[in-house]
Amino acid sequence: MSVTLLAGSATASVAVAADVPAPSAETAATAPVENLIVGYKTSASEASSNTAAADDAAAKGKKAGKKAKFDRRLGTGAALVSLGSATAPADAAKVMAQFRADPDVAYVEVDARAYAMATPNDTEYAKQWDLFEPTAGMNVPAAWDKTTGSGVTVAVIDTGYVAHSDVAANVVAGYDFISSSSSARDGNGRDSNPADEGDWNATDGECGVGSKASNSSWHGTHVAGTIAAATNNGKGVAGIAYNAKIQPVRVLGKCGGSTSDIVDAITWASGGSVAGIPANATPAKVINMSLGGSGACTATYQNAINAAVARGTTVVVAAGNSNSDAAGFSPASCNNVINVAASNRTGDRSFYSNYGASIDVAAPGGETRRGTDTPGTVTTPENGILSTLNAGTTTPGAEIYKPYQGTSMAAPHVAGLAALVVAAKPSLTPAQIEAAIKNNTRPLAGVCSGGCGTGLADATATVNAVTTTTPPALENGTDYTIGDNTTVESPITVTGKTGNAPATLKVGVNIVHTYIGDLKVDLIAPDGSVYNLHNRTGSGTDNINQTYTVNASSEVANGTWKLRVNDNAGGDTGKIDFWNLTF
Repeated sequence: MSVTLLAGSATASVAVAADVPAPSAETAATAPVENLIVGYKTSASEASSNTAAADDAAAKGKKAGKKAKFDRRLGTGAALVSLGSATAPADAAKVMAQFRADPDVAYVEVDARAYAMATPNDTEYAKQWDLFEPTAGMNVPAAWDKTTGSGVTVAVIDTGYVAHSDVAANVVAGYDFISSSSSARDGNGRDSNPADEGDWNATDGECGVGSKASNSSWHGTHVAGTIAAATNNGKGVAGIAYNAKIQPVRVLGKCGGSTSDIVDAITWASGGSVAGIPANATPAKVINMSLGGSGACTATYQNAINAAVARGTTVVVAAGNSNSDAAGFSPASCNNVINVAASNRTGDRSFYSNYGASIDVAAPGGETRRGTDTPGTVTTPENGILSTLNAGTTTPGAEIYKPYQGTSMAAPHVAGLAALVVAAKPSLTPAQIEAAIKNNTRPLAGVCSGGCGTGLADATATVNAVTTTTPPALENGTDYTIGDNTTVESPITVTGKTGNAPATLKVGVNIVHTYIGDLKVDLIAPDGSVYNLHNRTGSGTDNINQTYTVNASSEVANGTWKLRVNDNAGGDTGKIDFWNLTF
């Protein structure tokens, strides 16, 4: 799969400005296939033996009448199988059919490309409305009284980093994971230098049918500045977590980046092991991925993300810039991530931002033009996100500041907030960090058609919540799908309590669902007693994000409590995103 920068549309993996569409899904489907990603079941010898995987790839290629060669083991344990540089999709499908027919194979996927998402920019603090304006800013300044991100490393998995004096003091060693020397433009494959060599394209069609010639975006540097530009240094912009460290991890170059490179970058950045790559001396506690491609989350992405989260790394992703349901984009639709939509200066969903039930929160992504203005123009730069950039059109030139728009700009706002939270309370797990951010949003001042998660991320409210001494909440952050006319239950098992539950038991509920008038929501005590929380009110309102107080003093505290949700109509679906109990 290919990935794109989330500044505009997303398909395969690549960094792209909001008005520069990445290749369409249809184009990606007709592009030559170079590699496959094969996941074997743990019981298979190919899952652990490179020799067995190599023999299997060769045999299956021969059966399909094509050459297939084991290339390397990914950080997730999957095998990367090379088909050559220009294998037609139909021929690749024949090889994939051989793998799918093997009961020892858990999955096989095309190693598609991704594209970089939105591009933001900032020069002076007074222009950083996204940090401080009461209408649609993220309420950052007051959070700095308690935390500035010290001691936290944030990996920016992106186009790499081009030197900028307003970020340089906060940069630690990263890595270049681009395997293709032509895509990397550095004359070799993977290496320890994550310098951004430029992602420009000289001619239309160079990156697939419908792709356009474009200048270098310096996307990763813009993202880095939003997260951790130096502050109080008398120049430029302020980073949200300005004492955090940025670890540039390069995966996007000419024509985007491959899934196999991106998942290895996720693995390495979070402290996992990738064959042939030195261990990461400073593993990241937060990962930002302002990139994405079309299609629902794949097993390859999900496995890498799950492993990163299990290592204690919070993963933040951009929702995409196609004004579509984010469920159709990856890694935005993966579980265990914080999926971020973009909002504008008036508090509405930005015209380009993806939306839907998979969105967790919104954050400022800005609009450097109105939705009705000509694509590619910049008519409202004051409403974009200002950050660090470079003036070079292809190769690096002078450092500058510039405003960008996109969910690529929104995601680093939340990654910066996650760094503030980690620094304030290092004991929190990624699930607890996500819950804290989502529980402490505020309603968007404007309109979000389609769903923007729990609302606009609020830095001060979130930091205050995690630094205030309150009884710890017991949580279940696993997603439970709510289908039409179905009932689902999410359990929390309580142990170690003495006596009964309190008369003021707090039940925090986050349900993502259109038309909440369809829903009945109950708390079920360990003995089966039912406490109704929500009973088919709210009509066409989207989502439930509320803390209820229940008199549970007659209930024994220990045991399994359940949140039961009944959907009693057709046409609208959703999920229990998370819920918690505070005794």
